[in-house]
Amino acid sequence: MKAIALTDKGLVRPNNEDTIYCSTTAVGKLPNLFVVADGMGGANAGEYASAFLIKKMTDNVRMNKKKSGHLEIMREAIDMANRDLYNDSCKNEAHRGCGTTMVAAVIEDRTLYVSNVGDSRLYVIGDKISQITRDHSYVEEMVTQGRMVRGSEDYVSKKNIITRAVGISPKVLTDFFEQELNGDETILLCTDGLSDMMDDATIFDIVKNSASTEDAAQKLIEAANAHGGDDNVSVILISDFDKE
Repeated sequence: MKAIALTDKGLVRPNNEDTIYCSTTAVGKLPNLFVVADGMGGANAGEYASAFLIKKMTDNVRMNKKKSGHLEIMREAIDMANRDLYNDSCKNEAHRGCGTTMVAAVIEDRTLYVSNVGDSRLYVIGDKISQITRDHSYVEEMVTQGRMVRGSEDYVSKKNIITRAVGISPKVLTDFFEQELNGDETILLCTDGLSDMMDDATIFDIVKNSASTEDAAQKLIEAANAHGGDDNVSVILISDFDKE
């Protein structure tokens, strides 16, 4: 398995509120673990929230001794991290109202296990590009209800409004996905600093036409900045996961 993780603050934001975690080896009972988180909140609260989530989530995964499936292990870790972040924000005025999106993945035996909250995404890139996660955002909910057109002026102006995040309430609703793989795909986890800056076709072309996984990750970051770099941008690319 090969994985590369990169993050960049972009060209506009004063600091980087994204946090990434990338392990191709076992984390607790999970055979590997990849997480991307995009924090939100005033001052440094967003940066704090994303780092807090990943630290608590990975700690909880390591401590889980139950004979649970991969998705259940992720669920328990996210629930506990959410509770701790919410409690912390209630006690600390500087962190009041902070939260973070997250997308996480585990791969074993050509099966992809995914969890997400918010609008950080996971794509499977093979002969085509497929978004596995669903954005928990106001605009996507409006599109689903037929009340907004994706890509319209109204859509673009309200795209930053998310409807779910870790740490903003005592309980969090997480989506989970299980996807069978052929073994020759590339997996991409990213924050909206990438997906907001370019369409899926551009992401697909960069990944498929790059010389290596490392080259593709770097080119994705560069492309996000070339398209404006309005936000922090983070990517994890995973390939060759069917090889020893």
